Amino acid sequence: MKAEKSLHGHEYEVFNKYLKEKDLKLTAQRELILGIFLKHHEHISAEELYQKAREKQDHVGFATVYRTLKHLTQCGLARELDFGDGRIQYEHDLGHQHHDHMICTKCGTYIEFLNTQIEELQEQISRNHGFKITSHRMQLYGLCQKCQKSKK
Repeated sequence: MKAEKSLHGHEYEVFNKYLKEKDLKLTAQRELILGIFLKHHEHISAEELYQKAREKQDHVGFATVYRTLKHLTQCGLARELDFGDGRIQYEHDLGHQHHDHMICTKCGTYIEFLNTQIEELQEQISRNHGFKITSHRMQLYGLCQKCQKSKK
């Protein structure tokens, strides 16, 4: 685990500080879950993370994985995503560029994108209304190219 800590040292520090503020400990299981999450660069569900953790330590419980993901979200290391398929996905948040998602309602495929014009327009609209944006999510739902072709 020491090699992983050096690769993701800042994230470990953020998580450890958060846990201390909540009067919680960085247990071996939480450290394992954090390490797996940080090494996984795609979206991941609690179930998928649980399976990966069980491959390394068979006594890790699903509730521990789920609670740890909630802590990772609360401390800013993870972001929850709901693509409308009944499963919450998680992705890295701290130090990662903001992006939005297009989600296919037929097959569940998602496309990540960033459009500076949309971001600038959001800022302009919020300024016009005297509103300060602290965070936002944009998810567009529709059909991917493959599913559009299969409909024809």
